[in-house]
Amino acid sequence: MDFQLTDEQRMIQSMVRDFAEKEVKPLAAEIDREERVPTESIRKMGELGLLGMIVPKEYGGSGTDYVSYAIATSEIARVCASTAALLSGANSLNCWPILEYGTEEQKQKYLVPMASGRTYGCFGLTEAGAGSDIGGIRTKAELEGDEYVINGNKLFITSGSIADTLTVFARTGEDPTRGLSAFLVEKETEGFSVGKVEEKLGIRGTPTVELIFEDCRIPKENLLGEEGQGFKIALSTLDGGRIGIAACAVGVAQGCLELSVQYSKEREQFGQPISNFQAIQWKLADMATQTEAARLLLYRAAAKKDRGERYTTESSMAKLFASEIATKIAIDAVQIHGGYGYTKEYAVERFMRDVKIFELFEGTSEIQRLVIARSLLK
Repeated sequence: MDFQLTDEQRMIQSMVRDFAEKEVKPLAAEIDREERVPTESIRKMGELGLLGMIVPKEYGGSGTDYVSYAIATSEIARVCASTAALLSGANSLNCWPILEYGTEEQKQKYLVPMASGRTYGCFGLTEAGAGSDIGGIRTKAELEGDEYVINGNKLFITSGSIADTLTVFARTGEDPTRGLSAFLVEKETEGFSVGKVEEKLGIRGTPTVELIFEDCRIPKENLLGEEGQGFKIALSTLDGGRIGIAACAVGVAQGCLELSVQYSKEREQFGQPISNFQAIQWKLADMATQTEAARLLLYRAAAKKDRGERYTTESSMAKLFASEIATKIAIDAVQIHGGYGYTKEYAVERFMRDVKIFELFEGTSEIQRLVIARSLLK
């Protein structure tokens, strides 16, 4: 088993780290404080080909592998979790389902501009009564002539207010699973509007909103995949999305570790740097070991997807472990920083607020454990 990155992967890592340090990091505290979308970073990520990394070049993407995508996402998350979440969503949730299930016409119309960074998308799945239980979706889509008419509300939709193209899941039949379908909705469509904008604990640079559909009419050609295929599209999209979330968590863990090492060398107590104290050294050792373990789980899941193998269990393992351990590492980073770590002057405070979301969206930790257990017991 080869644990070495390829020359191309190292080049991508170096390029993205340089971009993150120069362009993303200086904005991180500001976008958190002002709760604004880093549109300048989105534009520049598009120019660098980061918003369509997993999309073939013929459809406007970079045509890179999933390991490279995981590396790039981690490098952005190392300095700003909000921007990394936007990068992850662009690839896994916005581009991939159209790439996998879209018609050639849909790919040309929606995927090409999305992958090249000219437009942005969102993934409209969650509802007030349907979070972990996808089968509980109540939004309806009824075929009337040559149009589908969509009625319902979506909740907690990341980037819904900045999306040009929305992938929306709605009920076309009564069966909890076989009665779901997926649709592509353009933001200017009559009958669609953005509702409540959530005020969040963390990743405040990503808008989380309610989507409202009131007799929203779309052409029947905007059905994604086949009618009744929505459940499959949602689950398969989330499998890949969990690689992106695990990458975000690994990046935050790495950022917290680096900041803690640096601070421990600078901060003096009792006449010496606190890095001399065994209590701090052991925390740092644990943080480093846990980060590397999460990274290896992440790369394993990404590599299996690159090889075309089943990776559902591996992506759940990576997402579960990376998100939970990153939360612990962020808390330890604040502890190492002491009282300063609880202030907005230091980035670990922001990381501690940001990181919790990775245990929640694209499947809670409880759902990941359910997926893993089922694979063991079947």
